[in-house]
Parts: sequence; C-alpha cells; structure tokens
Amino acid sequence: MFDVKTLDRFKTLETPFYFYDLSLLKKTLDLYTAELKKYNYHAHYALKANANDKILEIIKDYGLGADCVSGNEVALALKSGFDPSKIVYAGVGKSDREIITALNGDIFTFNCESIPEIEIINQLSEKMGKKASISLRINPDIDAHTHKYISTGRSQDKFGISHWMFDDVINTINSCSSVTLTGLHFHVGSQITDLNVFEMLSLRINEIVGRFRDKGVRIENINLGGGLGIDYKSPDENPIPDFSSYFSIIDKKLHREPYQQIHFEPGRAIVAQCGSLITRVLYVKMGKGRKFAILDAGMNDLIRPALYQASHKIDNLTSSGRSMRYDVVGPVCESSDKFASNLMLPETKRGDILAIKSAGAYGQVMAMRYNQRDLAPEYYSE
Repeated sequence: MFDVKTLDRFKTLETPFYFYDLSLLKKTLDLYTAELKKYNYHAHYALKANANDKILEIIKDYGLGADCVSGNEVALALKSGFDPSKIVYAGVGKSDREIITALNGDIFTFNCESIPEIEIINQLSEKMGKKASISLRINPDIDAHTHKYISTGRSQDKFGISHWMFDDVINTINSCSSVTLTGLHFHVGSQITDLNVFEMLSLRINEIVGRFRDKGVRIENINLGGGLGIDYKSPDENPIPDFSSYFSIIDKKLHREPYQQIHFEPGRAIVAQCGSLITRVLYVKMGKGRKFAILDAGMNDLIRPALYQASHKIDNLTSSGRSMRYDVVGPVCESSDKFASNLMLPETKRGDILAIKSAGAYGQVMAMRYNQRDLAPEYYSE
C-alpha cells in the first residue's frame, strides 16, 4: 500500500514509471542476509532480475556477490563495485568476447554448461596466461512445476550437463591445463513456490556430489542457484518470501562436508516486491460484454503477462467507487498487450492512477522500445 504523501507525489509525475520501495528492499535484504549468516552460506544476486543502478548499489552494500548471464552483466557488476571474487558467470552460449571480459575481470567462477565451452575457456585462458576457475552446471532432471519458459532443470531443457556426460566431462577437464574445477552448479527454474522442490534438489545434489567423489573429484563449492518464488496474488500481505523455511529445508537435507561452501543466486525473491509499475488510465472503452481500461503503460514496459501469461495484482489508487469488471490493457499494437482480463476494480475513469504490483523483477530490466515507445523512468521511496 502507498501512503498519502507517496500518492500525492505520483499525481505530479508523468506516467508510466517504475517506483521502488527501498525500505522494503532493505528489509528483505536484512532478513535474507541474516539467514545466510545463520548457516554460513554465500549468495550472488542475479542481475538479470533487475539491473537498476540504485538497486545494485544497495545489494552490493549488503555484501552479496553477482550472478551474471552475459559479458555485459559481468562488466556491469564490476563497474557497480561488486567484488570480483564473488562474481559467477553462467549461460549456455558465452561468446569468446564475453569469456575474455570475465577472464580480465578475474571473476570467481564460470558456471560451464558443455564440454565445448570448457575447451574454449581453457584455450582462451591459456592464450591470456590465466587459469580459470570453473563449476559444472548440472542438469538434475527435476521438474520444478513452474511455467515451461522458466523451467531449466529437466532433461529436455537446454541448460546444464546431464549425468551420462560426467565421465567425458571429467576426462576433458583433466586434459585442460588452464581450467580448475572447483564446484557444481544447479538451477531448476524460477518462481518456485513448492518448497518440496528444493528438498528434492538437495537430495539429488547429495547423490551427484557422491558420484563425483567416487570418481576422485573434490567438490569445494555447491551452488543451488535461485528460483524461490514470491506471492503475486497478495503482495501487500506477503511482501517477503519465507526465507527461514527455505534455508531450513536445505540445511536439513543437503549433506555438506566441512570444506564445502554453499552458494545461492537469488533474484526475484529479493527485488520483485519492492517495485511497482505506476500508470494512468487513458480511456475506458466499451466492448461487447466487457469494459476495457486502457492504460498508458504497455507490454513494452512490463512484458511478463504477454510472455509468461503472468498475473500481477493491480490496484486503482485514486478510486473508491463500486466494483466493476475490466479488461486492463495497454496501448501497444498487439492483442497480447493485456495485463488482466475480467478484473474487479473500483469504478475506473480517465486519469485514474493504477499500480501494477510485484514488478521489481523482470520488469524494467526487460523493457523495450517496441512501437518506438519511450522507456519508463524510475523513482524511489527515498
């Protein structure tokens, strides 16, 4: 919910724009980092969730590292002041230029996803007179029961190294003089709300680490990735995920040797709830058996509903009228430019200000200029 002072501020600003509640972000980080310290875990924030400069500055100041999935994200993490020894770099398609950027940055590790990638990193490292630390991203063949576009740990997904490749991978690493294997990396999907998935992942990791140990391979770092979901339906009631239960399950189920370090890559769970897309109603239009509330924000500003059929809570901040049903849509010239269908809202009129909640992750960072629309700016609570 927004207080009167904040709402008065919204009325003076041109819409659409992103609004970030930095006090909620810091409260979320307070709770998350307290859990990390409790178990002596390590975390690398996933820049792909939100790469806003102010957001990155706050997260970096809390001591988190960076999880990157492109060379430009590695460069941004370094520019933003993240400790290179806490930067991890994942992705199935790292180009030579991107690998060189990360090697020059002396990052903590590459999360490698194939034998050819390991060979290329070895060749480039040797040419540069460096030795790269690598982790193997393992495909554990676990269905996270989330949207098919954000499931990443099934055998049919493009991500990771499957169990039948382990011998070949080990032989490849042993033949490479400029890479050192230091860990295993896992990530089974995003927006996971069933904590049993993380229990299952922990047990599978125990099994896979055991297989490497049996082959004489010492695994010093175990990275469980991210994926913890948030409450999109009731963000005001549940603004912060249940970090305590999440980490407790992993602590109980994941076997850890004294020399092993446990890592995580949170993204959405940290930043999603602190961000809202603020927009005005341009028109209310009658359709056949329905009303359209046409906004000045569109799918170019927040693509999740069009891309993932995602649902965000939408509040009319300036109306207290009787409830009516609306299709809430944007101005972009696409039928998929729709935020909600048949949604109950207080009677809505031109000029009303709406908040599309839980937009701090995969919102502004995925914005585009389709239809040559301007990119929405950002404002902060502080």
